[in-house]
Amino acid sequence: MDDTEIWMRLALAQAEEAMKLGEVPVGAVAVLNGAVIGTGYNRKESDQDPTAHAEMIALRAAAARLNNWRLIDVTLYCTLEPCPMCAGAMIQGRLARLVYGAKDTRFGADGTIIDVLGQPAFNHRVEVVAGVLADEAGELLQRFFRLLRT
Repeated sequence: MDDTEIWMRLALAQAEEAMKLGEVPVGAVAVLNGAVIGTGYNRKESDQDPTAHAEMIALRAAAARLNNWRLIDVTLYCTLEPCPMCAGAMIQGRLARLVYGAKDTRFGADGTIIDVLGQPAFNHRVEVVAGVLADEAGELLQRFFRLLRT
């Protein structure tokens, strides 16, 4: 198992924590120099906060850990393609790299619905790797929504 898979499995574990709370199971892990510097999972319902997405929580934790909003050299591993808000935060924070699992057919901002991350007019570009453990991330989401319907 390579490092990318290891970090994504940690993000999937974060997503499982969201699911335990009845939240949409999305998890994120921020990594710098081989060390976790921030984690997050969806808490929108729990916190009654529209910005409490897994990515936003992990980015905030990473910035606090570094005492710097510039997340240069940080990689964020996320189980789902980011929404426009989270993609914008990644650009604003100068995130170096994003690795994500499943595509988001409702809000995806890496080209699925809108291409915020690929917008050439922005002053910063985030390197993106898509599809890592996508089947597992997608299955977790499908399981959650199946449970909601029953």
